[in-house]
Amino acid sequence: MENVYTGLGRRKTSIAVVSLKEGSGKISINGRSIDDFFGGNIVQKISAVSPLTITNLKDKLDIEVKVNGGGITGQADAIKLAIARALVKYRQELKSILKKNGMLKRDPRMVERKKSGQPKARKKFQWTKR
Repeated sequence: MENVYTGLGRRKTSIAVVSLKEGSGKISINGRSIDDFFGGNIVQKISAVSPLTITNLKDKLDIEVKVNGGGITGQADAIKLAIARALVKYRQELKSILKKNGMLKRDPRMVERKKSGQPKARKKFQWTKR
């Protein structure tokens, strides 16, 4: 039985769960191919698989991703973090390479909540003198 390595990634409101195993380099996201999932968003597609590109394992591992919540950019960054964490479980010596490139750090930025008496989180209603 072959080993399956998992990783969890989050970004904004997106959550991605990745399972990777040795194979031919097939990547499926929510049952669709990576090209079909990201469509014309080449930047997000490259960003999502960047941990594989850095470690030169793009053609050696099959990856299955389940992602939900948020938008395309948040999902791409969640997938990136999940793949990086799964790669560390796959081979411990990859941790230093991924850490040096900032792949193992979760981005803590979230949308600030809207406050009452204001139209948005920080925007104020226009002040009128008369």
